[in-house]
Amino acid sequence: MDTRTAKKTDFRAHDGQLLFYRHWPATGSHCRGAIVLLYSGQEHSGRVARWVEEINLPAFAFFSWDTRGSGRWPDAHGRSPCIAAMVRDLQALAEHIRDAHGIAIEDMALVGQRAGAVLAATWVHDYAPPVRCLAVATPAFDSKLDVLCALPVLRGVQKLRDLNHIHSDVLPKFLTLLDRHDTAQRIVTDAAAIIAPALMLRSGTGAAMGPSPQDRFYERLSSARKERIVLPGLDHDALGWCNQAQALESLRAFVLREFDAPQPRVSLVDADRHGPPYDEYVRLTQAPANPLARVFWASIRAGLKLAGVFSNGIALGLKLGFDAGPTFDYVYRNQAHGRLGIGWLIDLVFLNSPAWYAVRQRKAHVEELIGVAMGRLHAAGMAARIVDLAAGPGRCVLDAVAALAPGSGGSSNRSAHAPESIVLRDYSPPNVEAGRALIAQRGLDAVARFELGDAFDEAGLAALAPRPTLAVAAGLYELFSENALIERSLRGLAQAMPAGGYLVYTGHLWNPMHTFMARALGNHRGGSHWILRRRWQAELDELVVRAGFRKVTQRIDNKGMLSVSLVQRIEAA
Repeated sequence: MDTRTAKKTDFRAHDGQLLFYRHWPATGSHCRGAIVLLYSGQEHSGRVARWVEEINLPAFAFFSWDTRGSGRWPDAHGRSPCIAAMVRDLQALAEHIRDAHGIAIEDMALVGQRAGAVLAATWVHDYAPPVRCLAVATPAFDSKLDVLCALPVLRGVQKLRDLNHIHSDVLPKFLTLLDRHDTAQRIVTDAAAIIAPALMLRSGTGAAMGPSPQDRFYERLSSARKERIVLPGLDHDALGWCNQAQALESLRAFVLREFDAPQPRVSLVDADRHGPPYDEYVRLTQAPANPLARVFWASIRAGLKLAGVFSNGIALGLKLGFDAGPTFDYVYRNQAHGRLGIGWLIDLVFLNSPAWYAVRQRKAHVEELIGVAMGRLHAAGMAARIVDLAAGPGRCVLDAVAALAPGSGGSSNRSAHAPESIVLRDYSPPNVEAGRALIAQRGLDAVARFELGDAFDEAGLAALAPRPTLAVAAGLYELFSENALIERSLRGLAQAMPAGGYLVYTGHLWNPMHTFMARALGNHRGGSHWILRRRWQAELDELVVRAGFRKVTQRIDNKGMLSVSLVQRIEAA
């Protein structure tokens, strides 16, 4: 039996908060990798101490942390964070293990039980870390919120709370359950985005009643190697079950197999020609087969045209496209305008849709990671020479630079080192003119310029001058389905950028309004439909890595819709 003592220390989370974690070092002279343990949703790391002995893998280091509101958290009875915050804490822990303990994310295995399994699966889905493997034990993908009208009641309470800023000690507990329910449903529905080797330890209870959410999750996985083990008589505690020998032996054998003879990673380079997102994209490019559906969407489009008479935001989207730079600029400003009073209300509803909320969150994340990259460049003694490949009117980069200026009130951990140059590019002459006016308004003419440019012109990007050390591709790659276009852009950028430079790029992973966008909203290229092919994070990251970058970190909104990633240019092999 493996017996060892945990080292107790802290790591710094995404918001600067110190979180307590336990580290059980590997025994012997060589550490083969790390196993990260997640017991349940809001639990302290001491609950998994016995797993370290029972799993009995002495050549591996084990890690687990006290989630917010539990264990050594300053307020042990504080409100539960949303699951997105907990997933981001897991990302921060993995980066800490990589940087402080020298264990690559590629050499990490993830083991989660119940709500901890949902947390682990969400991280692997949303952030696509190249972990060695994922093991989920009786994952809590199902919930009881769909009975007794609990879901609509909770959603109504959530909207009421958001509108009236209600605070109480009771509501957050139930709304946290709603958040976890929605996240679990999303991960089960889109489980094909997970390509890591996976093991599921499933309860035998209810197996005869038909496919469960656990089964649907398992069957949709894209993992090249996956295994499902049904444990008869088990209710929910697979790794604490009194007769747990089969579960532990299966887990141990699975981890060792993935480290001894790992499967090649699943490639998604051709996902623009086959696979679930491609099938979804093809379906959306075709008119609905049902005549009633065609009438329904025609009425929705007619309603939008009527709303555009009153709402400034909808009118702008109808005129230029809902994915156009000026439309996004309007959403960024987030100030409702309209006619005859009702127009203001329609515009307010429009601006507060989940998709536009995620777009504003994406802008904040882009600005944050621009700040992180500039700080890293400054620490490495490299000048910050910024290029935005498709800047729209340029507000995103200029706002990020303004936030980093001395006296701006920006975060103290960001570098106030001014960029040496800023080159904003866009294919649209009106965007170029609007961007030049914004540069003049900000008084940045000495360091910034705006030029016409094609983000997919490989030769043009390779010849960029000055050579950029920080590139931004925000809201760009997700607008185009073909991976060949994206690879052409990335190759040109990689040729222009010196080793040690950074790229900030965005992705469109999930959207509950995806069908609405395709059936009712027009695009900036004059089309009557705004149809996107979702790219899983693993697909997007693979394209970037193939171009000669390594991933540093990532951000994503609370609903798992829009991601922002930071990668660094590495030396060519």
